[in-house]
Amino acid sequence: MYLFFTMKLFYNRKNQYEAGCDEAGRGCLAGPVVAAAVIFKKGYRSRKINDSKKLTEEDRNILRIKIEQEALAWAVAFVDQNKIDEINILNASIMAMHKALDQLRIRPDFILVDGNKFKPYQDIPHATIIGGDAKYLSIAAASILAKTHRDEYMKKIHQEFPQYDWQNNKGYPTPKHREGIKLYGSCVYHRKSFTLLPPEQLKLDL
Repeated sequence: MYLFFTMKLFYNRKNQYEAGCDEAGRGCLAGPVVAAAVIFKKGYRSRKINDSKKLTEEDRNILRIKIEQEALAWAVAFVDQNKIDEINILNASIMAMHKALDQLRIRPDFILVDGNKFKPYQDIPHATIIGGDAKYLSIAAASILAKTHRDEYMKKIHQEFPQYDWQNNKGYPTPKHREGIKLYGSCVYHRKSFTLLPPEQLKLDL
């Protein structure tokens, strides 16, 4: 079921091409962080696109197709768990957004970023918007692309390591995921710099 509402399209109407950026997977124990960038044409409207967290998986997958067909430009980029461990999750998230921006076929003249942390990209001005995925259409669209592409990837690698239940938890720290780590240990996709098990689960059962 879709949510019906109106979002802002442009931060500044003087800008011709505003790119909305968002990421998915920052709080996961395993897998990459994935970012997307989306540019819509002026005048584009959608009453269905919303913050990905407020949509069902089915709706996100339907909207992914719509966004990829109707956006002027879009791109998705992955930064894997090894790089996350090397440079930390914040820097990896920003790196993924920069990589997504690199891949856009249209150079934006302004960048809108969900959250409050970002590093300048080339010489393009930007604004960070807390809760931006619920305020700006391009950021909401980026949140949907980042989430759906990452979920698709996690379902794929679930086939290699079904004991962690990634097809359902997508790498987030659910009880079933952590129970899998406790029983089988970590694997190559886990982020070793994260606390994979809370202290109480690290104690030996006597």
